[in-house]
Amino acid sequence: VDLTRSKDRREFGRGFYMTTVREQARTWADAVFARHGGEGRYVYTFRFEIASELKVKTYDSLSDEWLEMVKTNRLHGGVSHDFDVVMGPVANDNTMRTVSLYVEGIYTAEQAIERLRFFKANDQVSVHTGKALAWLTLTGVERLEQ
Repeated sequence: VDLTRSKDRREFGRGFYMTTVREQARTWADAVFARHGGEGRYVYTFRFEIASELKVKTYDSLSDEWLEMVKTNRLHGGVSHDFDVVMGPVANDNTMRTVSLYVEGIYTAEQAIERLRFFKANDQVSVHTGKALAWLTLTGVERLEQ
């Protein structure tokens, strides 16, 4: 994993993103392949130990605080926090329209969160520092059928 190659303006900031939801991983593999092409679609499996020395932020649900984190990182790019790891709901294609309307100032935070409650949110784990990467171990690679 090379953090310097991470995409910018992501929900929790520039970093390496994973999920504990297999179907979400497959969806991400499809999206990456559709955007960039390549030799195939792959799902990588990792073991990630959350060590006590890591500074971790966890969002248990869609909340005003989560929405502000997403807004700040989407608008400004980079990493807008000092966490090694951030875990929480993912703003998927179904939720990004609502998040975008909030970022544009059309929805208030309360309106956006109310609309987002109707969506089943998958999860994501984002790694933002080399310190956190040291606790990540690749355990498998699966090539998906075309």
